[in-house]
Amino acid sequence: MNNDVKLLIACHKKCDVPQDQLYLPMHVGAAGKEDIGFQRDDTGDNISEKNPVYCELTGVYWAWKNLSYDWLGLVHYRRFFTVKSSAYQKKNGKINSVLTGEELKPYLNRYKVLVPKKRHYYIETVYKHYAHTFSQEQLDETRKILAGKYPEYVSSWDKVMNSRGIYIFNMFIMNRELTDRYCTWLFDVLAALEERVDTSKMTAFEKRYAGRVSERLFNVWLDHEIETGNLKKADIHELPYLYLGEIDWPRKISSFLMAKLFHKKYEKSF
Repeated sequence: MNNDVKLLIACHKKCDVPQDQLYLPMHVGAAGKEDIGFQRDDTGDNISEKNPVYCELTGVYWAWKNLSYDWLGLVHYRRFFTVKSSAYQKKNGKINSVLTGEELKPYLNRYKVLVPKKRHYYIETVYKHYAHTFSQEQLDETRKILAGKYPEYVSSWDKVMNSRGIYIFNMFIMNRELTDRYCTWLFDVLAALEERVDTSKMTAFEKRYAGRVSERLFNVWLDHEIETGNLKKADIHELPYLYLGEIDWPRKISSFLMAKLFHKKYEKSF
């Protein structure tokens, strides 16, 4: 397989991005917006207008439908894969520590799927964490959709929901065959979910449910690929990631505890 890699950077505003040719900065949710100098997601076959619900996935959809590539991946303007040490990042700066095309090449020869380090929920399941912080009805409706349209995925869904760790952020790098299989399935499930979720009384933050549910669905899809023999566990490799900017840890921790103990839903990103 050739190694023409398109690693999308999901951006909703102008920002500093790596200059490595590996990356394609994308203006997600570009429909009706002024140009910011990045590839827009509202040309060709696109769902750019769904960005308030689909988040960065409008960029993935655009690339899937309109780009030529051997490998496709997604990172965010604030989150990138890296293989460099914390000491290197501290000395040289985080923007200079993101994964490069040269660093990526050996991984493409060894693995089929690259993912960020798994997020672990030590004191609750994946399902319970979502139920405490967002709306569990969104997960329940998704399971119903799978039971009706893709019943062979239900066991993987239940397995993931009862686990205590998942890959999040919708970050990945996969070859074209896997990307096509995943996107065909994912966007069909999300389209069905759209028909079941009423967003009329939701805040802008709450409306981003499809982007959140898709994080869980990615793990379900991976598990099913393994269970059916299309992938081996050894085909999947976790990469560290870095965060450009500061994380508000006090607010993040307090919001988690409020959700866990008092069922107060998240109201904004951290």
